[in-house]
Amino acid sequence: MAHNESLVALNGTQISYIGHDCKDIPDFLGDTYGHFARRLDLSFNQLRSLAGLKMFTELEELVVDNNLLGNDLRLPRLPNLHTLTLNKNQLTDIEALLEHLADVTPSLEYLSLLGNEACPNQLVSPDKDEDDYQRYRYFVLHKLPQLKFLDTRKVTRKEVMEAQARGAFMKVVKPKSEAPPNEAGPESHPQPYTPLPRGSRDARNHREETGTDSWRRQEEGSHNKFPPARHKMSSFPWLRRAPSHPAEKSRHLKLCDMCHRHCH
Repeated sequence: MAHNESLVALNGTQISYIGHDCKDIPDFLGDTYGHFARRLDLSFNQLRSLAGLKMFTELEELVVDNNLLGNDLRLPRLPNLHTLTLNKNQLTDIEALLEHLADVTPSLEYLSLLGNEACPNQLVSPDKDEDDYQRYRYFVLHKLPQLKFLDTRKVTRKEVMEAQARGAFMKVVKPKSEAPPNEAGPESHPQPYTPLPRGSRDARNHREETGTDSWRRQEEGSHNKFPPARHKMSSFPWLRRAPSHPAEKSRHLKLCDMCHRHCH
């Protein structure tokens, strides 16, 4: 499939290249936009590598949901990156990923890994429970203590203290797999999945769309923009069924634009 700049959505320093089935980041993206891009959205592709990010030296936000990224994921050093969403990929080794992120993303404050086997969330892993997920959070915060927001929850002071005390012993067991993630066949192509329907944003402005009035009433009385912790399927309607791919991509773009106007 030929890559050309007409497929890129540009909004100031925000670059979106969504749903073009590319397996690698096209060179022209880095050559053309890498020197000034602050936010890059590469969702709904078939990315197996992020090597092309080396040109994006000023990047602050990276969204690569719904791709084929596996345990061999490597990022270049991104000193300004504060927001990273890797939802719905093929990550299973949480420890290796966190150690890599600690090394190359020193400013990271917001991380989301929903939809990966490495994240034992009961919404996408029915055999896991809240205790499994909480142990995962402690382990992540032990490795990345500077995080302010993880998946769908704001990091609490209590979690940070517990992570410091016991997080090292909360290692998540790597799931067994019949085949390496990056050797999966066409049938394993990720289904449209966007656990952050309003797009990503930095930890100061992040909001989660749950579709519930009670959530909004709580938010209006709060000084921050984070949603309350929720772990019920009804609060995440986009997890119950996979919407049509084109429609979801269109919605993803519109919501990202709405988010940018609201937050900036």
